[in-house]
Amino acid sequence: MLSADPAAFPAEPPASLNDPVTIAAHDWAAFSALDEMIDHWSRPGWSDGTRAYYWLLTFPDAPALIDLAQRCQKALECFCLDPVPAHGLHITLTRVGGPDALTHRQLETLANNAADALPGAFSLRAMPLAGSRGAVRLSVGPWEPLVRLHAALLEAGQRVGFASKKPTSVFRPHLSLAYNNRRRPAAPLTEAIAPLRSLHAVDLDVAEVQLVELRRCGAEYRWDVVESVPLMAPDLIGGSAG
Repeated sequence: MLSADPAAFPAEPPASLNDPVTIAAHDWAAFSALDEMIDHWSRPGWSDGTRAYYWLLTFPDAPALIDLAQRCQKALECFCLDPVPAHGLHITLTRVGGPDALTHRQLETLANNAADALPGAFSLRAMPLAGSRGAVRLSVGPWEPLVRLHAALLEAGQRVGFASKKPTSVFRPHLSLAYNNRRRPAAPLTEAIAPLRSLHAVDLDVAEVQLVELRRCGAEYRWDVVESVPLMAPDLIGGSAG
């Protein structure tokens, strides 16, 4: 379902998409092997004020996740990272397109197509802290339902003429807690994060996916929900009996 890609992080997918322990260990191995972290905000095409439509998973009513995020952010305050606010915690699924290229009617059609194709609701575990080249983030698992959701969203987009630049094979699910805002040696940060990996994991229920207009506002991402599309109830998966 996933393939190696040097532009992804981690470049190699984990050995299992269903074992949260394997996923967390794989994320940590990749992060702790970094020599240097980069400025998250220097990536091309995302200057202050940039907007685009994305599919996200958002967690506005997850107090345990918010508490975990804030504990980790407070413990890392001395690094002057840009923390993700409680209302901004999310998992990015896939980009849809720019605001100049899409009409409200097209977005509505996309959401309707997605509603007919999405897999069932599922649960995730937000696990020990790790990171990437430009962020501190929680591992999440299992990956398989996220990968299937990603693939379904891409298929729904293709049916209405929206082709994604990134295929599902290079998708690497994660939940960012703070963005790195300068080049720096990675070792001090990985050393500070290591003790935080003993904090308890948080379970999250995923019952819907949000189509949003995402925008960068300084050192923060904000969004407006265009459509919220429910996932199929687990007891309806496979159709009804009789």
